[in-house]
Amino acid sequence: MSDPSPLRTADFDYELPAELIAQTPAEPRDAARLLVVPRDGGPFEHAVFRDLPRYLSPGDLLVLNRTRVLPARLRGRRVDAGGGRVEMLLLHPTGDGAWEALIRPARSLRPGTPLVFGAGRLRATVEARTEAGTARVRFHTEPDEALLRELGEMPLPPYIHAWHGDPERYQTVYAEIPGSAAAPTAGLHFTPALLADLRAQGIGISFVTLHVGLDTFRPIHEDDPRAHAMHREYCEVPAEVLEATQAARAAGRRVIAVGTTSVRALESAAARRAPPAPHAAAGAESYADWTSLYITPGYRYLAIDGLITNFHLPRSTLLLLVSALIGRERLLDAYREAIRLRYRFYSFGDAMLIL
Repeated sequence: MSDPSPLRTADFDYELPAELIAQTPAEPRDAARLLVVPRDGGPFEHAVFRDLPRYLSPGDLLVLNRTRVLPARLRGRRVDAGGGRVEMLLLHPTGDGAWEALIRPARSLRPGTPLVFGAGRLRATVEARTEAGTARVRFHTEPDEALLRELGEMPLPPYIHAWHGDPERYQTVYAEIPGSAAAPTAGLHFTPALLADLRAQGIGISFVTLHVGLDTFRPIHEDDPRAHAMHREYCEVPAEVLEATQAARAAGRRVIAVGTTSVRALESAAARRAPPAPHAAAGAESYADWTSLYITPGYRYLAIDGLITNFHLPRSTLLLLVSALIGRERLLDAYREAIRLRYRFYSFGDAMLIL
């Protein structure tokens, strides 16, 4: 489903003044700026996120990711003869009692290294290193969300420095399902009042789950971005959401994903969906699986018509995903316009609406 023509990672680069990297979130949430980008090539519009309802129509469907970020950054030490400080970011459980994690210092933490966190309240052992550059770690006591809230820290991106606000501000207001290593940041702009206004206007609101994992933190290093190996992430798309997307599109309404994570969940489910048998009952089956779907220019979207998204890092898989929706030149033109007008970039930054 991807275009075989050449792609160069260098073509998805841009220069961003450091002062445009947002260090704090907009307050209130829906006060962030909104760059409206028509897919048909029309002029850009400039708005505020709370203006979103005026760009949508009754019957349109917004699909949001209800994952909840775990306070999964742990700071501790090794307890063997080597000693020394350790930092660990939990990514996800492996299903057999262990966890996949990013650990530092990576080179010195070999299999068998014992670790301790929280003055001995949480102990673990490094079991193995993976081809993806992560580690497989087994805990003596399962680090559930309650324990992580006591011992862990929110895994803010490395470009956010010294922010010490309410950790709930790095969660969406509808976050319910714990499991992410990072926030689905396009959703950070919604407030309960804005969601209520959208529903009152007849806009559909549906929820999927995709737990954000390693590729949020990994840049593309290959010259051809298609050589980049996408790390898998777990996602769930309920049957009623698949049915709602089908119904909206059949009625000529738009399905608008909130964030690239919602895009990947919906497109993974759509790609896996088998054609129904001739006499099968109507309806879609729920989708729940790991996905390593990697969307690059040339991809033909199956499930969405529009996207709400933040401004992404250069040379990132997220930038390629958005380019696949509106084209590289159109996207880079939008970024140049945002930089010219001093929009704020990345996780705590402003948003784009692509329709």
